[in-house]
Amino acid sequence: MPHATAHPLRGLLIAQFFGAFNDNAWKLMVALLAIRQATASLQPGPDYETAVQTQTAITFVMFTLPLVLFSLIGGTLADRLSKRTVIIALKAVEVLLMAAGAFVLWRDPAGWLLPLIVLCGMGAQSALFSPSKYGILPELVPHERLAAANGLLEMWTFAAILTGTAAGGFLLQAAGNEPWLAATVLIALSIVGLIASFQISPVSSARSEGGVAATVHAALASIRAERLLRLTIAGEIFFWTIASLFAQNVLVYAKAVLLLPDDQSGLPLTMLSVGIGVGAVLVGRFSKQRIEYGLIPLGATGVFLTLTLLGALTPPLSGTFILMGALGVASSFIFVPLNAILQWKSPPDRRGAVISLSNTCVFAGILLGSLTGGALANAGFSTSGIFLATAAVTLGGTVWAFRLLPDLVIRLVLVILTNSLYRVRIVGQHHVPQTGGALLVPNHMSFVDGFLLMASIDRPIRFVVDTAYAAHPFFKRLMTIMNVIPISSSGGLRMILRALRAAGEALDNGELVCIFPEGQITRTGTLLPFRRGFERIVKGRTVPIIPVHLDRIWGSIFSFSGGRFVWKWPERIPYPVTLSFGAPQPSTTPAHEVRRLIRELGEAAWHLRKTDQEPLHRPVLRMWRRHPLVSPWRMLRARASPASRL
Repeated sequence: MPHATAHPLRGLLIAQFFGAFNDNAWKLMVALLAIRQATASLQPGPDYETAVQTQTAITFVMFTLPLVLFSLIGGTLADRLSKRTVIIALKAVEVLLMAAGAFVLWRDPAGWLLPLIVLCGMGAQSALFSPSKYGILPELVPHERLAAANGLLEMWTFAAILTGTAAGGFLLQAAGNEPWLAATVLIALSIVGLIASFQISPVSSARSEGGVAATVHAALASIRAERLLRLTIAGEIFFWTIASLFAQNVLVYAKAVLLLPDDQSGLPLTMLSVGIGVGAVLVGRFSKQRIEYGLIPLGATGVFLTLTLLGALTPPLSGTFILMGALGVASSFIFVPLNAILQWKSPPDRRGAVISLSNTCVFAGILLGSLTGGALANAGFSTSGIFLATAAVTLGGTVWAFRLLPDLVIRLVLVILTNSLYRVRIVGQHHVPQTGGALLVPNHMSFVDGFLLMASIDRPIRFVVDTAYAAHPFFKRLMTIMNVIPISSSGGLRMILRALRAAGEALDNGELVCIFPEGQITRTGTLLPFRRGFERIVKGRTVPIIPVHLDRIWGSIFSFSGGRFVWKWPERIPYPVTLSFGAPQPSTTPAHEVRRLIRELGEAAWHLRKTDQEPLHRPVLRMWRRHPLVSPWRMLRARASPASRL
């Protein structure tokens, strides 16, 4: 993560790290104390496994229940007060709770009921803290850094879960008959988190009125108005329900199947957190300057496969570690993009309300997952059986997501291609507005220009596409998913005007529309004359025109370089591509002026090639070795031709 993003988040990251560390260390300590009492007279076997599962479920439920009850209040606080103020106040509450935990363990070292009550308090504190923690991110970093900032926050969070889960059992084991000593360590860490919270940049309150009822009403209104927001919350509920089920089952697996002692029982969960941290970094890298929800189906597939292998193979400790790491990476590919979408699509003045209502639903799902784990154990399911049942539910949810959002498949393919076969550089992405209508006007170099544009922007794009492709049996399903606007020059003026009118209506509805003004893919590598259809689309409207230039596409297998499409070898893998977005232009900008701006973007993109372009003599010598009878001067002229630069 670049320093520019890390600096405004430093105080938040440290405060979050120690808060999540204490939550998980204390939760594991309470669970282990409960398991000690419940299994004191039992030997390893089915009864032992059921007892461990039951006590673990009770602990997880008691931590999760306050999260359900207090999240809406947390959303109200996040919107009514400065989120920085809320964070500082709740970090102070955390110090008091850790002090109370140390006190109850000092009074009754073998008890677990009073520590369980303190755990409930930690759950309530987390519920109030979460909306401010996530809601403040868009106020601290710009939109193009939001996905990366979420990845960074999740990496620190799960690094805390990793170390906290591992430290909980270790501290309890090291403290021996005086477990209150372990709690004093948590007090010191909570004080460090409180001090760090003062480093968070001041932010103003989102609004000045409304209570819990107003928070719920505002959140529901925002969710009803945005379909992607509704689907995001549904996806979060589904994921965290199964995540609660398999995370709880991992602890039972460690104690009842692997028979690990207290100081090692958290190691599988630790490896899960390592994978989540690695996955969060990868999400930030793959997302680049956008919010990439195409990673979600990839993550769902990974969760299904790893859970299936865990349940079917019942691996030893080493195999468990590998699968836990893979499960963590796959999980990050799901919830990090979902968090970023939730923050992005929530209105700024209602962001705390939306996040708190989402948290309430998510924590209810986590509670359901914990209760389901205990119920399945009492119904006779083994830990392996619970893993397999969770994998089956995950598969069903993935199929459901594909049916609701079929463009997820396209985004997934684009993520894979742009991180393997293509190396895409995006310039000026901030010129594309995050809301409202805008018309993208790019040059047309190849068959994949539209897909590369989709991969560079996190907003959906409506393309104006020739009817020959839109209605072609081979492409029709794809074009339907992309919701293209078909246009036909052979169908008469009426059909053309109908398509242009549909594009204008899409702009009026706040959508991004893309039209290739050249009307066809270039056969020479040079910019063709522009048709004036896009002028009619924006006529009488105030939407901006965004000039776009695609550089280095000429020469790819999907361009007409070499006199044919597709049937040629790529010049290199990964193939470098630069997409440049120009400054928004008024809707009255004529075609010749837009064409000039695109040429200027191409000239600027040419200078960007210098960083990875080899000296001219090397390709000439390679070509001369292959074709010794061709004049080197002819090769130099070919390399220096205008077409070779586009």
